[in-house]
Amino acid sequence: MKSKIIIEWHKWYATMRISWSNELAYKINFCLLVLGPTIVFFFVKYNLWSSIFSATGLPLIQGYDLTAMLQYQALVMLVALAGQSYNSMNLSQDIRMGRISAYLIYPFQFWQFHTASFLSFQVIQVAVTMVTLLVLYLTGILEGLTGLHLVQGLAYTSLVSFFWFATAFAQGLVSFWLEESWAIRVMFNIMTGFLSGAMFPLEIYPAWFVGILKWTPFPYVTYVPVKIMTGTYVGNQLIPAGVVVMWILIAYFIAAILWRRGLRLHTAAGM
Repeated sequence: MKSKIIIEWHKWYATMRISWSNELAYKINFCLLVLGPTIVFFFVKYNLWSSIFSATGLPLIQGYDLTAMLQYQALVMLVALAGQSYNSMNLSQDIRMGRISAYLIYPFQFWQFHTASFLSFQVIQVAVTMVTLLVLYLTGILEGLTGLHLVQGLAYTSLVSFFWFATAFAQGLVSFWLEESWAIRVMFNIMTGFLSGAMFPLEIYPAWFVGILKWTPFPYVTYVPVKIMTGTYVGNQLIPAGVVVMWILIAYFIAAILWRRGLRLHTAAGM
């Protein structure tokens, strides 16, 4: 039993090391990965919301002043870095190009390979998030936030990352039926951006609409972790965590169905 666990550990670790090598192979690309989000925030969102408040002349927009709105948008960026960076593009290519056939005979299954790749990528993303967090702290954007709330929010976001992976994995498996699955990913990302609070705080939407959204996974992947980080989330934090776990299981169940049915159609095209 112990030897089997050790063998499995070596498989996962070797796959993660390969993924790390691929991600860090291009130094300039990695530097842009680290610096890009902060640069985009200050050149786009900082100027955008400063202009909106200046043009409207309003001191508050749905309870947010300029400082609070910039802080909210900065935390949205941290949540996106730590929890929403995975996409299923490589998975779709494996299916479309016929590379999936190799995984069917390897001792390391298809889902294990992509899960290990996801975990290795998350390690890099956590490092990028920490660098971005430090920059935001030094610029005063995160002034007033406590370390405890930030840690709680980032811990919750780590759970969100598994939801993002599970849904992206299911979307990628649609490539069994479609030549390109990028349209599904784009539509899902756009919808998530508007409905999760990534574009605007949910307070901007009508109360009845927010009530409907609570029955979906969207508020729990951006709005809730941001509120936890700011210390303004009201209620037991285990409840949204349980909701996210439920949606992870639903996404896993859907992915399992797509995988089984997709294999029946698989003809090893491209091999």
